[in-house]
Amino acid sequence: MQTSNRQIQSRHQSTVNNPRIASVSRTTGETDVQVTINLDGTGHCRAATGIPFLDHMLHQIASHGLFDLDIKAKGDVEIDDHHTNEDVGITLGQAIAKALGDRKGIVRFGHFIAPLDESLIQVVLDFSGRPHITYGLEIPTQRVGTYDTQLVREFFIGVVNHSQMTLHIRQLDGINSHHIIEATFKAFARAMRMAVEIDPRRASSIPSSKGVL
Repeated sequence: MQTSNRQIQSRHQSTVNNPRIASVSRTTGETDVQVTINLDGTGHCRAATGIPFLDHMLHQIASHGLFDLDIKAKGDVEIDDHHTNEDVGITLGQAIAKALGDRKGIVRFGHFIAPLDESLIQVVLDFSGRPHITYGLEIPTQRVGTYDTQLVREFFIGVVNHSQMTLHIRQLDGINSHHIIEATFKAFARAMRMAVEIDPRRASSIPSSKGVL
């Protein structure tokens, strides 16, 4: 038991001394996005995407996942929010993948069910190296404020494809669009927090029987 405790303390100290931080910049003819993420953070968030509702949701990811996020984006929002929203998701996914590296020692799987008043959302994810999304939200209105609710799916597609995770989102209940979306981001944050935690019993091994993710 003493050896096991020393291994746990050593692994924890290693993460503290070498926090998993990554920065990614992505520039296209439509957007300019910079993302920095610390997977071992405290929930601090600075988000300035030009899309207020998206900024609010990014704060949910940071706060409930205990990730530090610094996200800046400039895009063609005079056309609409689509390109900026999508490219923030893509760049965040790239930053997550970079911060995870070879994914040694992580729990890998995460799940959470988050309520927000009448809404109840289940998120299950796996840092499998195989991008897949099953998206089951039924959002009753086309917009929350000025935000097009179709963009929720586009954001998560960007994250999934570029972090190489499998993601399942299920709506168990809900009639208020804002509540449904916010509960989704909170559940995603908690599921991801679970998945990227270091498993002290796995030490430095890849969490796969194949030996690679």
